[in-house]
Amino acid sequence: METNLSVQFTAFEGRKRIAAGDAGVVSAAVKKVLGRKKHGSLLVFRDGTGEQVDFDGSGALAVPREAARGVGRPKLGVVAREVTLLPRHWEWLNEQPGGASAALRRLVEGARKENAGKDRVRRAREAAHRFATAMAGNEPGFEEAMRALFAGRKGDFARETGGWPEDVRTYATELAREAFAEGDVGG
Repeated sequence: METNLSVQFTAFEGRKRIAAGDAGVVSAAVKKVLGRKKHGSLLVFRDGTGEQVDFDGSGALAVPREAARGVGRPKLGVVAREVTLLPRHWEWLNEQPGGASAALRRLVEGARKENAGKDRVRRAREAAHRFATAMAGNEPGFEEAMRALFAGRKGDFARETGGWPEDVRTYATELAREAFAEGDVGG
C-alpha cells in the first residue's frame, strides 16, 4: 500500500497544469493561485489513480491518512477485517495448513502475482478515465478516446485526444501509459 510520503499530485487551474509533486509542492501552488483576486477553477488529482483530491480554503490538500490500526498484529501490518464466505469455503480454508488466515494470504499473494500485468493495465485505464471524465468530458472525441483507452488502442487514443488542451492531453496520456504497455491492438 502506498504511503502518503510517496503520493504525488497534479494541480490544474482551468485546463493548465500548474504544479506536480508531493502534497507540499502542490499545496503551495494552490495557495498561490487562491491568493490572486481572479483565478480559474482549481482541481487537484492524485497521480496513479486519477482521483480528485479536495483542498481546504487555505489551499492545503485533504490527503487521506492511513486508518488507525485496531485488532490484528499491528507491528506486522496485519489488520483484522470481516470476510463473508459460504460454510463450504470456511471448511476448506480451515483444513489448509496454517488455517484460514494463512490460506487466504497465500491465495491473495498468488492472485496478485498471476494478475499483476492485468491489474496494472486496469488501474491505468481507470486512472486515465477518472481524470479525463473530470477534465475532458466535454472535449471533442472524449467518448471515442475512452473506447480506445479500454480497448487498448493507443493510436486511436492519441488521435482522439489530439484536439484536447495540451496539458490535459499530456496528463491523460501519462496516466494511460500502462494501459497500452502490452502494445497497440489497432488504430
